[in-house]
Amino acid sequence: MTTRTYPLGVPCWIDTEQPDVEAAIEFYGGIFGWTFEDVMPPESPDRYVIVKLDGQDVGAIAGPREGTAKWNTYVSVDSADAAAERLVAAGAVLRSAPADAGEGGRGAVLTDPEGVEFRLWEAKRRPGVQLANQPGAWNFSDLHTSGADAAIAFYEQAFGWQVDDIGFGKLIRRPGYGDHLEATTDPGIRARQSEIATPVGFEDAVAWLAPVAPDEVPHWHVSFTVADRDQTVIDAERLGAKVLGQDDNEWTRSALIRDPQGAEFTASQFAPTGV
Repeated sequence: MTTRTYPLGVPCWIDTEQPDVEAAIEFYGGIFGWTFEDVMPPESPDRYVIVKLDGQDVGAIAGPREGTAKWNTYVSVDSADAAAERLVAAGAVLRSAPADAGEGGRGAVLTDPEGVEFRLWEAKRRPGVQLANQPGAWNFSDLHTSGADAAIAFYEQAFGWQVDDIGFGKLIRRPGYGDHLEATTDPGIRARQSEIATPVGFEDAVAWLAPVAPDEVPHWHVSFTVADRDQTVIDAERLGAKVLGQDDNEWTRSALIRDPQGAEFTASQFAPTGV
């Protein structure tokens, strides 16, 4: 099996920080069919649980966390130390200095000029999510911002991203990512996307840019692919979550969900109407 790797500037990992890790395991295992692997020593007061789907890494659950749970998005860098220094010079604020995460890699926590938290990941033994865009796995992370122009200027400088307005949304691309996927884990990406007439450049897609909703705080938002949006809503509510909204468009059927400990995410069913 080919290891999925992530070039510089591509979001590569997600995790959720939760007050009660066991409760989070019960909830997310119940809606996504995940399995779990504790990677912290038994004597540690903290837990970091790798989330797996079909035996492959799809994220992690960390805790215990004080306060409301949340999801985090990590961006791949060659050097966490060098990237953190460069990004602070570009206007970011360093919240947690670069530090080793065992043998997995080295990470750092920053906020962008708007105050939105994001994380850096310098991969070592753990390169990032190994299964994506499959039911129960990470689909995309979206930047919900109240200042699109300033955000675009910062992230273009930070990671070489390009933002394209494609009518129904603003697509964030990392030029060359499609070439990387085609040469490694997804050789049929361009042929497959051409069959459903995806927007030009979609093979380089790494995220979306969206305006904040009323009363929403700017943040990086996580979406998961699901096979059936309606069934996911039923399962989520049965397990104690709150469904905040649902949306159907020409490409997806989605639901915004708040998990029982307060972390919000989107469940997205790929359901193109024009194919």
